[in-house]
Amino acid sequence: MNIPGWLLVFALCLVSRLSAEQRPNIVLIIADDLAWDDSGPYGNERIRTPNLDRLAQEGMKFTRAILTASSCSPSRASIITGRYPHRTGAEELHWPVPGEKKTFVEKLRAAGYWTAAAGKWHLGKEIRDRFDLIRDVDTSGFQLPGGKAGQAGVFKETTEGDAKSGCTDWIPLLRERPKGRPFFLWLAALDPHRPYEEGILEQPHLPAAVRVAPYHPDTFGVRREYALYYDEISRLDKYTGLVISELRKQSILDETLVVFLSDNGRPFPRDKTSLYDSGIRTPFIIRYPPLVKAGSVCNRLISAVDIAPTLLEISGAQRGDTFDGVSFARLLEKPTGLPVRSYAFAEKNWHDYEDHSRAVRSEQFKYIRNYYNDLPPTPPADAVRGVTYKALRKLHASADLSATQGQLFWFPRPREELYNCSADPHELKNLADSPSHAKTLALMRDKLQKWERDTGDLVPELRTADEFDRQYGKPTPARVRPRWSKKKMVEAGLTAP
Repeated sequence: MNIPGWLLVFALCLVSRLSAEQRPNIVLIIADDLAWDDSGPYGNERIRTPNLDRLAQEGMKFTRAILTASSCSPSRASIITGRYPHRTGAEELHWPVPGEKKTFVEKLRAAGYWTAAAGKWHLGKEIRDRFDLIRDVDTSGFQLPGGKAGQAGVFKETTEGDAKSGCTDWIPLLRERPKGRPFFLWLAALDPHRPYEEGILEQPHLPAAVRVAPYHPDTFGVRREYALYYDEISRLDKYTGLVISELRKQSILDETLVVFLSDNGRPFPRDKTSLYDSGIRTPFIIRYPPLVKAGSVCNRLISAVDIAPTLLEISGAQRGDTFDGVSFARLLEKPTGLPVRSYAFAEKNWHDYEDHSRAVRSEQFKYIRNYYNDLPPTPPADAVRGVTYKALRKLHASADLSATQGQLFWFPRPREELYNCSADPHELKNLADSPSHAKTLALMRDKLQKWERDTGDLVPELRTADEFDRQYGKPTPARVRPRWSKKKMVEAGLTAP
């Protein structure tokens, strides 16, 4: 039977209109420096996170969500472009995303979405035009300055009280959205990023109740620093709850896909900027009743580069060919289904201090390659200035560090590290020299090398000088050589474009 052309066109237009009406609103909430297991849904009941608890109870919790970097701006650049950090042009801390890079946001706009952002930006100025509206805490594109101001923990803009959370514009932005259109919100917190302060909660967390990682000293000072970090997590949880409440008040909660994750791990030694799970594994919760069963759990491996193609598939927007990831949309309906990927990859580049390390993770194992193993695994400068690192430094000077704590001062570091993440979740036992794991080591090494070749990942011929000294976190008086931009390095033929 032949169908008249006009009828076919009418039918296609009707399907298109209905699809547009059924497209979900999307709210992406990004924590700043929250470890994957530092909240109630992920087993730390010592931190008060009732709203995240409820979000997980009403949605799906992913247990193996892996970031591409454990450094703030490179991780965010990777999420928004759907590309690995070294393919974003913004792989080092504070490098802006180049204007020619594609993001998933303009794809949503082309599909009819109103797009807006509020809170921490940290992506530079050149991709701000992808959003219809931005209300960030720092219009220059970055949160904290470097040098002496960075050492002092001074914000570029004076903030008071909860404004330091980075979340105070979230609800006003949600209320200003145009009605009758699907919308996408990029809601980025400053919590629980350092610097910490007392008195932000009426009932602060008590040092005696915190859970100290085995590679940190269990002292009162360390516990107190953890407690202040916990307080900021609870403040972030409050604003997450306010977003959910506002969506419910507007009668659009069940029409909105809510995603919660962190940009990197806990801002403590051996966590943030490391390639251990405490640095690159993220809490990842999705609530969307039309696809996601309440209280479900997905143990499959996903990567931060998979977020962009997944949101585009669910929204019905055109994907294009610039994204490195794969969609995990089918896992939302069947979390125990076949995996969407067997390996996730992550990288560490310059962040206050020079480094170049790479990692590949399967559901069970992690392999890390330290290219600059002549450098110690120094944490970020603000963590170096923190109480926990000072306690570690004191123990190191008196030779009282445990073997586990001593890994923070490895010098030189192992060229290769291999961990059984299932049996050794804190990644404390390096299996790279274990004969019984030689085949696993060879396999993971090969997977990483293939990924490096396929993505054009090269070791720089020149190193970027440290901005702070590695012992005390003070600004260096002079650099060995100026810090080169990616553009300048490409022009000089020192790295691939």
